[in-house]
Amino acid sequence: MRDIPTVPAYDRVKRYVLDRIQRGEWQEGDAVPGEEALARTFGVSRMTVNRAMRELRDEQIVERVQGSGTYVAQQKYQATLVEIRNIAEEIAARGHTHSSTLHTLERGVADETLARAFGVRTGARLFHSVVVHCENGRPIQVEDRWVHPKVAPDYLRQDFTTQTPNAYLMREAPLQGVSFVIEAVVPPSWIARQLHMPAGEWSLVLRRQTHSMGRVASVAAMWHPASRYQFAGRF
Repeated sequence: MRDIPTVPAYDRVKRYVLDRIQRGEWQEGDAVPGEEALARTFGVSRMTVNRAMRELRDEQIVERVQGSGTYVAQQKYQATLVEIRNIAEEIAARGHTHSSTLHTLERGVADETLARAFGVRTGARLFHSVVVHCENGRPIQVEDRWVHPKVAPDYLRQDFTTQTPNAYLMREAPLQGVSFVIEAVVPPSWIARQLHMPAGEWSLVLRRQTHSMGRVASVAAMWHPASRYQFAGRF
């Protein structure tokens, strides 16, 4: 039998607070139960609760007011940390037309790699989508995305032919942080077929992990034909 990792006590407290904020039970400015109350609820020490609340404060999810208490913070992540431009906006900025085809929208399970990325157990439920984005009718990106259900519980009900997954997630789950890598590789054959790439042509793949409300929100690989695409940035 496979051992199921034990969730640390402070992380259980942290997830409890996050879940109630995500569900809308606690709104911006609402008071969060005090450390003594949470310690009694979970049967842990105040030091354990204090660690959970310090981490939530550092992640700007709650704010602690000396002599008053702890409150749900104003959600400022999207405006203050980083902007992620979705492919539809990028194409529109060039004066071209964006269209997309939805190939996959399903419930899936985390393999060992995804489990490590999301911080969940192997076999945990995730949402999975594959969308091909086109510029003036020509495929320019295959977006292969996995999403944490607690961050976007209605993900599978969306129409991703009329909006991009990125646009939906940016509204649903305020962005807290992002990490990414870009590499040049020969793509798998199914990616090459979707992008109408000849055998052996290289692709540029952006692998991106986004964070929201204290957890990994999505893990995505965006594949592009190297002969028709380039990345650009400005600091």
